[in-house]
Amino acid sequence: MDILLLTILILIAVVGVILAVLQLPGTWLIVAAAAGYDWYYDWQQFGWPWLAVLLFIAGLAELFEFMAGAVVARKAGASRRAAIGAMIGGFLGMFILSIPVPVFGTIVGGLLGCFLGALISELSLDKDLKTGARVGTFATIGRLIGLVAKSSAAMVIAGTTVSLAVYSFF
Repeated sequence: MDILLLTILILIAVVGVILAVLQLPGTWLIVAAAAGYDWYYDWQQFGWPWLAVLLFIAGLAELFEFMAGAVVARKAGASRRAAIGAMIGGFLGMFILSIPVPVFGTIVGGLLGCFLGALISELSLDKDLKTGARVGTFATIGRLIGLVAKSSAAMVIAGTTVSLAVYSFF
């Protein structure tokens, strides 16, 4: 039974990393699996301090991914409206394109939506296409940075979870 649970935990960690790359809540899946695994063993495999660290990393990664596009756009001179438009556009784009293109639509939709949200919002204030395109480009770069950061955090969470489980198994 122990080897089966360890195998399932490893598989969930891999799936969690893939979901994080697709801008879905993979980090939370890994943390939930780690907590369930630790709960099964009466909180003796990882312990609360490690679970709290994993939870903190997951929360920080989600926040960073959500805010990165807006922050980078603001650094590029975007209006507050464009920064908010980038966040909303990225979020909507993920959902809109994930339906017709299930796997890569989430990534492309998030990036495209971020660009369009910032562009349209900036154009509603300035009417300058060059400025709007620049703001949209920087918002998209920020969104991409957020995606890489969240994916990296998912790998750290998965690696830590699997390492601790394997270490405690042997």
